[in-house]
Amino acid sequence: MTAESRSTLSRRELLRGGSLLAAALPWTRAGVAADPPTPLATRPIPATGEPLPLVGLGSWITFNVGRDRAAREACAEVMRAFFAAGGRMIDSSPMYGSSQSVIGEGLARLGGAATVFAADKVWTVADGPAQIEASRRHWNLPRFDLLQVHNLLGWEANLPTLFSMKAAGQLRYVGITTSEGRRHREIEALMRSQPIDFVQLSYNLLDREAEQRLLPLARERGIAVIANRPFREGALLRDLQRHPLPAWATEIDCDGWAQFALKFIVSHPAITCAIPATASVAHVRQNLGAARGRQPDAAMRRRMAEHVAAL
Repeated sequence: MTAESRSTLSRRELLRGGSLLAAALPWTRAGVAADPPTPLATRPIPATGEPLPLVGLGSWITFNVGRDRAAREACAEVMRAFFAAGGRMIDSSPMYGSSQSVIGEGLARLGGAATVFAADKVWTVADGPAQIEASRRHWNLPRFDLLQVHNLLGWEANLPTLFSMKAAGQLRYVGITTSEGRRHREIEALMRSQPIDFVQLSYNLLDREAEQRLLPLARERGIAVIANRPFREGALLRDLQRHPLPAWATEIDCDGWAQFALKFIVSHPAITCAIPATASVAHVRQNLGAARGRQPDAAMRRRMAEHVAAL
């Protein structure tokens, strides 16, 4: 699928998601919840102990809607649902097209600056500080909570910049990212040698290479872990939805495959937060449900992985 077709698809999904708002939102237009939801389970960021909800919100593809006014408004409603349900971390990147400005517009509309845990990235090898400042302006925030070197691009120059910003109080946390199982050896080397606070990597029911070295190392070094691609851009869920959810999923309070997949991820003790992306209000609320109710123990996690592998 091309980037253009992905963008078109995401806009259609956003508009469909917006049509569900009247029935789906349990809060007033002023943003006051009519019936406060059960609090989301959190995990502490190792560097500080700050609690972070187990499920956040990604923005790749789904928030890259250009200047489409209806699509941008639908994204703001996804953010409204996210915050109303207790969500905090939103993750983006300069590589994600218009996603940053869409987030910034949503935050301004919702008054979400005091609520959001803002996570973004830097990747340019030319002028990292300029790219970071452009990103901050798009988000319209005084500072980011977390900045990450995107896929290790230009990390030799960008990591020192981020550490200097943190020391000056312009940034709270520093991280590095990878995706789709790439560059794990380099990620491991930097986790061992650099005083980073976060690492972001791909981890889901099928992509489990990180279990071997990176997740144990993160626990050993006190590094928070963000799991990206929890649904493999939706491909994993499309495959799973061809099969019935196992009856025993009720033992961990799952109401569908999305929560099943997310609970497998966030129940790993090294994972701090998973960041599924969505263009649907109904889906963001369902995703956040993975941070509620009973979580799998080690035996249940093995059972879940074995069940999916056999499908």
